[in-house]
Amino acid sequence: MMRTAWIGWTFAGASVYGICSFLASRAVYYPERYPAGWWDAQREIGAKDVWLLTADGVKLHAWWVERAGSPVATVFLHGNAGNLSHRAPHARAIASAGSSVLLLDYRGYGKSAGRPTERGLMVDADAAFQHLVSAGYRPDRIVIHGESLGTAVAVPLAARKSPGGVILEAPFTSVADMAARVLPVVGPLLDGGFNSKAQIRNLRAPLLVIHGDQDETVPFSLGRALFEAANEPKSFWTVAGAGHNDIVEIAGAGYEERLRAFYQSLMG
Repeated sequence: MMRTAWIGWTFAGASVYGICSFLASRAVYYPERYPAGWWDAQREIGAKDVWLLTADGVKLHAWWVERAGSPVATVFLHGNAGNLSHRAPHARAIASAGSSVLLLDYRGYGKSAGRPTERGLMVDADAAFQHLVSAGYRPDRIVIHGESLGTAVAVPLAARKSPGGVILEAPFTSVADMAARVLPVVGPLLDGGFNSKAQIRNLRAPLLVIHGDQDETVPFSLGRALFEAANEPKSFWTVAGAGHNDIVEIAGAGYEERLRAFYQSLMG
C-alpha cells in the first residue's frame, strides 16, 4: 500500500512539474502578427524594410534606420510581446544618439514567418548580426542591444560574435529565476532556458546595463544580479521612476545622452 501511494505521489509530482514546465515555456512569448501593431511608425522614423533568411530557412522581417556617416550599427533585439513596430521610440533614440539600427522581428512576430522558440530566436539573432557584417560593418563596430527577453538573446549572441559593445535593458538572470517569483516552490526547479547568468561570464565586450527602479515585470534585483556576474568593463544605469516599458520616455534626453556616450567610448 505504501509503495502504491509513493508511486502515485511520484506520478502526480511529475505531472505537475511537466504541466508547469509547459506553461512556463509557452508563457514566454506574446507575439503580435501583422497587421496588429503601430506600422505607421515606419514612415515616421524613416525605416526601410529588410528581409533576412535564417540558417534554418525562416524568412524574417526587420527595419533598418540609417544614421548617415556613422561607423556604428546596432542590432536591436526586442522583448517578448508585440512586434518591432512597438519599438519605434527605441529606434529613433538610437539613431539620434549616433548609431544606425537594425530592428529585428523574431520568427512568429510581425511580418516574420515561423513560430518562436528559444533556439529559433538565437538563430534569428545570428542572421541579423551577419546581415550587418555582410553590409560592411566590422564586428567591433556593431552594438548588440537587447530589451527584456531580448537581453537573454543578446548575451549568448555577444558571447559568440565578440561585438564592439552590448547594451542590456531591463535584463534578468534566467527564466527559472523569473518563474520563482510567480511559483515560489516549483519555479526554481523549472528548466525554463534563457539563462543569461550562466553565459554572461563569456562576454568580453564593454557592457551597459539599464534598468528602471520601478520595474513591475523584471525585478530590479535580477538586473543587478546579472550585472554583478558580468566581466569588466561594465556600467549600470538606474533610471529612477521607470517601469518595464517606459524607460525611454522616463529617461527623456538622458537616454540618448547615455547611449551617445557609450557609442563614443567604443570609438576610443
